[in-house]
Amino acid sequence: MTAPSPNTVQASLMRLNARAWGIATGLLLGGGLFLATIVLVIRGGPDVGQHLSLISAFFPGYRVTWMGACIGFIYAFVVGYGLGRIIGSVYNRLAFR
Repeated sequence: MTAPSPNTVQASLMRLNARAWGIATGLLLGGGLFLATIVLVIRGGPDVGQHLSLISAFFPGYRVTWMGACIGFIYAFVVGYGLGRIIGSVYNRLAFR
């Protein structure tokens, strides 16, 4: 059995795990939207989250409510997962040409 060359080891360590990037980015975006929504719901007021509620144009069903926070988390996680997967895949293709 021969030892792997240093270049092979370095290349395998430098590769990004696209799935991990997708999950991390999804959790970051989903958690951010969830947290922002919950803060506005707890804060309350006469016109809660008038600017944040504009996201419903892209995420159908999203409202600045407790249930809307969960719906927004799912939408933002899916978008973030796709974005993270793309970033990881593009990096791996460009870095190892």
